[in-house]
Amino acid sequence: MPVRTKAEQRAATVRALLAHATELFGRHGYAAVGLADIAAAAGVTKGAVYHHFGSKTGLFTAVVESVQQQVGDRVAAAADAEPDPWRRLLTGCREFLAAGDDPRVRRIMLVDGPSVLGWREWRRLDEAASARHLAEALEELMAAGVVTRRPVEPLTRLLSGAMNEAALWLAEPEGSGDPDEVVAALETLLGSLRR
Repeated sequence: MPVRTKAEQRAATVRALLAHATELFGRHGYAAVGLADIAAAAGVTKGAVYHHFGSKTGLFTAVVESVQQQVGDRVAAAADAEPDPWRRLLTGCREFLAAGDDPRVRRIMLVDGPSVLGWREWRRLDEAASARHLAEALEELMAAGVVTRRPVEPLTRLLSGAMNEAALWLAEPEGSGDPDEVVAALETLLGSLRR
C-alpha cells in the first residue's frame, strides 16, 4: 500500500469528518451532536476536529456549505439538461423542492443552518450555492425577452424564500402539503413573470 503524504492524510481526515458530521447533524440535529461523537465516528481525536475546523460551529459551517453546494449542483445539473431557458427555470425550481425531500438536507440546510449560523451567514452560503443559479436563470430569461426586465435581486430573493418555505412545508411530518399542488402553484407564480 502506498504511503500517503501529510497533505493526503489531512484531506482524508477532513473528508471523513465532513462525511460523518453530515450524517450525524442530518440525523440528530446540531444541538444533539457533540464533537466527541463526530470524532469517534471518523476515527480521530477531538483535537483533529479543532485543528481542521476550529469549533463545532466551524465544522457545521463547512457541512452546511457542502450540503448547499451539493443541492446547488443537483439543481444546476437538472436545469442544464433542458435546452429551453423557461424549462430550465421550472426544472431547477422543481429539483430544489425535490432535494428538500431528504430529511438530512432539510435539517442541515433549511432548519439548523439559519438558526445556528444566523441569517446573514446562511444567506451568504445560499447565494454562493443556489441563489446565484436562480439569478442567472432569471437574467437569461430577461435577456431573451421571455420575462419582463426588472431588478433581479429582489425577484431572486422572493422566489428563493418562497421555495425554501415550500420545501419546509412539504417536509412537515403531518404531510399536509401535496408536492404536485406546490409545483403547480410555483409554475403559476413563475408564469406570472412571463411576457
